[in-house]
Amino acid sequence: MDLVEVSPNAKPPVCKIMDFGKYIYTQKKIETKHKKSQKKTVVKCIRLTFKIGEHDLFVRIKQAKKFLEAGNLVKVTMLFKGREIVYKDLGKEKIAKFYEELKDCANMESPPSIQGNTLIMMLTPIK
Repeated sequence: MDLVEVSPNAKPPVCKIMDFGKYIYTQKKIETKHKKSQKKTVVKCIRLTFKIGEHDLFVRIKQAKKFLEAGNLVKVTMLFKGREIVYKDLGKEKIAKFYEELKDCANMESPPSIQGNTLIMMLTPIK
């Protein structure tokens, strides 16, 4: 058994007789339990291409909706291959359509922006 100072700022200081090793062990156990229960935000990626079909686009929308409902961030990337980069405006329209379908369950964290040959948009779930 050890003499442990519980409250050093109180007048007079409060001490307690306890097994200090056991106390440290239980505190670590509680701390790890709290760490496990914390939810880490995960970024899920949805890759689109410029020539994506209508049905395939709706499949990706359904996937994104599932990710957003789970509380994850969604990064939507549209890849332009070769000379498709000329049609950036049509790509932005497709990504805008993608966002319009998800407007009820997602906020746009960053609007569509071009980085190299990729158009990127970040979506966050509505809380």
